[in-house]
Amino acid sequence: MTSTIAQVLLAWYAEHARDLPWRRQRDPYAVWVSEVMLQQTRAETVVPYYLRWMDHFPTVEALAAASRDDVLGMWEGLGYYRRAHNLHQAAQILVAEYDGKLPGEVDKLSHLPGIGPYTAAAIAAIAFNQDVIAIDGNLRRVISRLIDLAINPRSSEGERRLRSWALKECPSGQLSFFNQALMDLGAMVCVPRTPNCGVCPLARSCLAFQRGVQDARPVRSPRRQIPHITAAAAVLRRGERVLIGRRPEGVLLGGLWEFPGGRLEAEESLESCLRREIGEELGVEVEVGAKRGAYDHAYTHFRVTVHAFECTLIRGEPQAIEHTEIRWVSPERLKDYPMGKIDRSIAHTILEDTDQLSVDG
Repeated sequence: MTSTIAQVLLAWYAEHARDLPWRRQRDPYAVWVSEVMLQQTRAETVVPYYLRWMDHFPTVEALAAASRDDVLGMWEGLGYYRRAHNLHQAAQILVAEYDGKLPGEVDKLSHLPGIGPYTAAAIAAIAFNQDVIAIDGNLRRVISRLIDLAINPRSSEGERRLRSWALKECPSGQLSFFNQALMDLGAMVCVPRTPNCGVCPLARSCLAFQRGVQDARPVRSPRRQIPHITAAAAVLRRGERVLIGRRPEGVLLGGLWEFPGGRLEAEESLESCLRREIGEELGVEVEVGAKRGAYDHAYTHFRVTVHAFECTLIRGEPQAIEHTEIRWVSPERLKDYPMGKIDRSIAHTILEDTDQLSVDG
């Protein structure tokens, strides 16, 4: 029997569900791609990347056959690039072992690269309508308020209580809609700050709202101070070309291309940092010239400012010591090499200066 909460929630969802492109079909591949993209990323940000991806890689087979640079190029700007590597690797496994089809069982899904417990449950529930609950950030927040959970929902006990409530309330055979309804309620009404309780269909059933503590739920761990890293990067030229290197797999931004450089150490100037880093990464000596700009970016656990400098090679021939490969590339071809946001910004600056020189010339 469907609970009153589920009845009200599903009725609300039928009227107010977000029109998201991956919901327009029950293709497990589309659900899988969307769920991986939605990890650490808001739906409105994901939509254009998802549409471009599905147009370029419409099937598991198309993704499996793609080159690494093609995959990373389609992902560029979405961040957390390990997700793209995992999608690519998992697609190749699916073609080799599952005839290009995603399995519907949570345990089999969980063995694929990049598919953890939540993503496996989400695919099983949404794509295959299995009776499993997928608890993401939205569900943690909504359920924590509904049951007035006074402990951190990410703790083992908190997770147990959330899951127990969800499995008790969710209607058998309707897990796909129930999961997505809770997700949408959390995204549209039961938002992190200043929840819109006045229009919430579940306000009468919400213990936190009744007790006036909705703003204090969910309980959060104290925030850690986010460190700030300063780094330097080299625009090293040979004629009209600049040098870029591919970052090794298994590190931040692995597989992407970058301008060589690295982190500033204590009591070190940016120029001496760059000379040291270029020596370590490429085995050459450079003269550091004019500064090209400073570029900021915030990652999940740290912030970074990269200072880019023109550099001139004065001794040695660059070698791929800390990169998997290096290339001399003309500015107009830099767009063909997938990069992180900071390196892409440096590339844009180089290209703009090149275009301006062409106009002035």
